[in-house]
Amino acid sequence: MVAEGTIEEFLEYDSVTADYLNGKKKIGIPKKRRKGNGNFITLKGASGNNLKEVTIKIPLGTLTLVTGVSGSGKSTLINNTLYPILSQKFYKSIKNPLPYKSIDGVKWVDKVIEIDQSPIGRTPRSNPATYTGLFDHIRALFAKVPESQIRGYQPGRFSFNVKGGRCEECQGGVKN
Repeated sequence: MVAEGTIEEFLEYDSVTADYLNGKKKIGIPKKRRKGNGNFITLKGASGNNLKEVTIKIPLGTLTLVTGVSGSGKSTLINNTLYPILSQKFYKSIKNPLPYKSIDGVKWVDKVIEIDQSPIGRTPRSNPATYTGLFDHIRALFAKVPESQIRGYQPGRFSFNVKGGRCEECQGGVKN
């Protein structure tokens, strides 16, 4: 999202983002939602990095997301505190969690799996988005952009693995 001016000016723009922010468009809450199984994991007193005695109660048996602005402590809470606690319990991991006071509800969990955007397999370009087919949809969307159609670009043009669709300096990989 790129805009110039005050928030008031932005809300008057003729854009999809402005329409959602000013209430002209909405994403409705589904009529049927998965409520979970009634069990929770409760992490109390997380205080690593910039967290200040944070307590979180996570429902189990349903999809739960942790969101917030950059620097708000999402990664500290989940990746550096909760995941290492569970990883130690289930897999005897040596990675220590950041400070916390207590955790309840671990008895309702039988394993923990960390999924991030780290490479999977032999190529640095293979990650969960590749394996789930997410990039196929993104490439198809890019191919529908008017400029792509003018230039005759097909979805394959937007692959990390082809010349012209990737950064040629690093050839679509991460350069250290």
